[in-house]
Amino acid sequence: MIKITDATLEVSQLIEAAKDAQRSYENFTQAQVDEIITAVSVQLGTVAEELATLAHNETGFGNIKDKITKNIYASEHVYNSIKDIATVGEIARDEENKIIDIAIPMGVVAGLIPSTNPTSTVIFKALIALKSRNAIVFSPHPKALQSILKAAHYVEKAAISAGAPAGLIQVIAQPSLDATNQLMTHDDIALILATGGGAMVKAAYRSGTPAIGVGQGNAPAYIEKSADINKAVTDIINSKTFDYGTICASEQSIVVDVEIKEAVKQKLEAEGAYFLSRTEADQLSRFIMREGGGMNPELVGKPVETLAAISGLDIPAGIKVLISEETEIGEHNAYSCEKLMPVLGMYTVHSWEEGVRTCNMLLHNEGAGHTALLHTSSEELALEYGLKIAASRVLINTYGSLGAIGFTTNLMPSLTLGCGAVGGSSTTDNVSVMNLLNIKRVAFGK
Repeated sequence: MIKITDATLEVSQLIEAAKDAQRSYENFTQAQVDEIITAVSVQLGTVAEELATLAHNETGFGNIKDKITKNIYASEHVYNSIKDIATVGEIARDEENKIIDIAIPMGVVAGLIPSTNPTSTVIFKALIALKSRNAIVFSPHPKALQSILKAAHYVEKAAISAGAPAGLIQVIAQPSLDATNQLMTHDDIALILATGGGAMVKAAYRSGTPAIGVGQGNAPAYIEKSADINKAVTDIINSKTFDYGTICASEQSIVVDVEIKEAVKQKLEAEGAYFLSRTEADQLSRFIMREGGGMNPELVGKPVETLAAISGLDIPAGIKVLISEETEIGEHNAYSCEKLMPVLGMYTVHSWEEGVRTCNMLLHNEGAGHTALLHTSSEELALEYGLKIAASRVLINTYGSLGAIGFTTNLMPSLTLGCGAVGGSSTTDNVSVMNLLNIKRVAFGK
């Protein structure tokens, strides 16, 4: 006998409502769909500051200014990247090979939302779900419940105002592991969009439901000796301090050629970095990771002043980033792992080959398949790095945090970044609307 719990009842009711709404919505025309996502984009842009403030106050992560930027990015840049994509009916025709592509919505999508980027991820996932004529049920991180509920409310309100059926946007109001599992394993969920911690993403893939999950990041930034040192360092500092490091593609370690090490260190210090002594680094490392594994949530998305206060360090005022020079890579070394806070490890290498090898070691320690960066003036080395590095996004001379999501690059704007098979993901894509469609093909005989 199946035990009926409160979570089972809530999830089943949400999915049933979403399923009923999607049955109606799948008959909408392209013009109707586009009017709906336009309305959502406009409405969510107007409340970007309100949602950023709510998310920051509720979670304590990051800062309001950068969270406003992320909300605007999701509501405007993501919208602009998908608004002209055909997603209804015939979307492509190959006259030469006599094949017609027809877009098919998947149905009801499960959207798992992290606490680090809660409102921007809701906006992003809602927009790509609505554009592809799907409904979506959000499973919120409990720490960000109220901000997620508010963001989803604004999305639903805007969609209905533009003619969408009520019920396309649903949120589990009493989040729990049980409720998330009920959602992911429900027969009427067509796809799971999992953004969050590694354990949750693995659970999504084990659920038996088709899933797109994204792994954790641990992006190395290699400053090769031909790089523009001033630009490279400024990019790294600005990227790592954006929302105090909560974007998973932000730089986690600097790898630097020995020939330019001292110049890089001087520029880092000029830009507000502080190099920890060995004693200071050991003291901070005890607070970065929890004894049972994983980052200490008390330090995630916090400024240096807070990191220093919690760890008992005496750090000069005005410091933006803490850096520890390291030689070892492994799960025992916090500085070689993902740190969603303004803290970096730094590794010195004596050759190009050692630099690439060090970056791959960092990625395979954590973050395989996610993101890697190279600062160089050589296009040949940029290509070689891309060929050899274990990352799905290889960013050259730009920010990690904003480059990977398509803000400072021409990658597809996205807040769900696939890591490929090497990272335990089903795709290497910057996930977007086409990942939420099935394509039916009409093929004529030769």
